[in-house]
Amino acid sequence: MQQLVVTAAIIERGEEILIAQRSAGASQGLLWEFPGGKVRFGEDPRACLAREIREELGAAIEVGPLFTVASHVYDGDRHVILIVYRCRLLSGEPRPLACQAIAWIRPGQLPEFDLAPADRIVAAAYLVEEGPLDAPPDLR
Repeated sequence: MQQLVVTAAIIERGEEILIAQRSAGASQGLLWEFPGGKVRFGEDPRACLAREIREELGAAIEVGPLFTVASHVYDGDRHVILIVYRCRLLSGEPRPLACQAIAWIRPGQLPEFDLAPADRIVAAAYLVEEGPLDAPPDLR
């Protein structure tokens, strides 16, 4: 089984957070996620996240505190460990350079988006901590 360490950002701006839609041809294509990417061998996860946001969204972020770590097995052969940080924009307006689309949403809107499985775990934790407690069961 392949094991991947991936970082993700909960980029907060006012009362909104940023989510990204995966490209159609990617694994989990067209599902929504918290933006980020794979940690390279020997790379610090925080540095990875800053790099990935620059490459994928053309923006600079401040990587803040660790929010959560999620674990999910995809198709029985790929184990993803998702390290999630709270972040804020430093410069640049995010744009979809390496993804299908992006959206600034209120946390309560997360259930309206078809999230990738590992990101559902993160969304559920975020809604419990930050958002409405009446989130649908599939996001808890």
